[in-house]
Amino acid sequence: MKKILCAMACVFTMSIGSSAMAAGGYNDVPKTDPQYLQCLVFSLTRYDGGTDRSPVPGQTKVEAFCECLWNETPDNFKGNLAVFSESSQGASVNRTCEKHANWKD
Repeated sequence: MKKILCAMACVFTMSIGSSAMAAGGYNDVPKTDPQYLQCLVFSLTRYDGGTDRSPVPGQTKVEAFCECLWNETPDNFKGNLAVFSESSQGASVNRTCEKHANWKD
């Protein structure tokens, strides 16, 4: 529970303070997009290192990873982006986004 609350606080802080969203070459993600926010919370509670700096200026690794997932999944995809990235269908997208964010387990 404590880890989830910390992740939610981190997501809130990141959504307020990050203004350089398109610095990594992807389309901006609306800061209140439910899929993006779900990806941030899910990834922060499941993996370590998400709050570290990514190679994308102004973004943490989790922000760069989830922004990449949001842009790389099909437009009609409505599920959990991070769960999709763990599936066999999302494996190539996961590799792309891990590389984009420089984030490996």
